[in-house]
Amino acid sequence: MAVFIGRHINRIDKKGRISVPKPFRSAVKDQSFKGIYVFPSFKAEALEACDEDFMNRFATSVDDLDVFSDEQDDLAATVLEITQALPFDTEGRVILPKDFLDYARITTDAAFVGRGTRFQIWEPGSYETHRARAVDRARSRGATLKLRPKGDDD
Repeated sequence: MAVFIGRHINRIDKKGRISVPKPFRSAVKDQSFKGIYVFPSFKAEALEACDEDFMNRFATSVDDLDVFSDEQDDLAATVLEITQALPFDTEGRVILPKDFLDYARITTDAAFVGRGTRFQIWEPGSYETHRARAVDRARSRGATLKLRPKGDDD
């Protein structure tokens, strides 16, 4: 499974292409689809992105919900119906759809932010504001994390 870490800021060129950071491209190089899956986040004015494995796991998880339930319908509408598979060009670039760019208020630069098994794409200033709030919340709660035992990756 791909792991995405770090922050990278890349510029959108005149043709609307943006280079996916090399560490993120490397993380997905072994999948059958040569690209990324992207959809607007329903928690923030940002884009969520992932590899083929994560998207397949997400779709299967939605299928595990009760058929025709509001929960299944809402998740399908919020994620699966609007996700776009964006192929890499020969230089590792993708074209982010205009409606996605508008949603995230991305104009000239985009921040690619690793989130473990997925990553987000932000307008850089919005990301910095979001990050500062997240750090403040984590500090005020005294956030901690219990690591999974080694070998317990499922």
